[in-house]
Amino acid sequence: MSTTATPTNTTGTWEIDPSHSQVGFTARHAMVTKVRGSFNDFEGTVVVNDDDLASTQITVIIQAKSIDTRNEQRDGHLRSNDFLAMDEFPEITFVSTSVTPTDASGLDVTGDLTIKGITNTVRIPFSFEGTATDPFGNARAGFEGAVTINRKDYGVTWNAALETGGVLVSEKITLEFDISAIKQA
Repeated sequence: MSTTATPTNTTGTWEIDPSHSQVGFTARHAMVTKVRGSFNDFEGTVVVNDDDLASTQITVIIQAKSIDTRNEQRDGHLRSNDFLAMDEFPEITFVSTSVTPTDASGLDVTGDLTIKGITNTVRIPFSFEGTATDPFGNARAGFEGAVTINRKDYGVTWNAALETGGVLVSEKITLEFDISAIKQA
């Protein structure tokens, strides 16, 4: 297996490998702890031109029903109209509008994030974790990134006041991306 830490020879189409990737999130609960979760059903494509990295196109589609916080009752509530309204809005999408290198291993990916039919522009800083050829001959690339959003900006406004002050669920949600992508032939 060979690896490299700098992006070279990445021109082409890359498919996100969901079995070796994670799309997660963190929210503060009851103002005292963090609850972590993930979306278990997602897909994505990255189209790269090494000669014009800024023209890179990234598309990610997440199935809202795949939300998983390891608590079935909470997951059901998150799927409901109080939060993601998955029956009406089954997909969460991200489509890049620009990719800007920040240093030898960093990229700022700006794009349109759509949750519950509401689209806002976000900038996600990513670190390039390297490329490798796996034992099956697949060229792989790894990226890690995170961004904090305000869920109210996407119409996710449900909450409950606490007797001691504060609220049950934080407005700020951190989205986390650990991505392994496979270069297509």
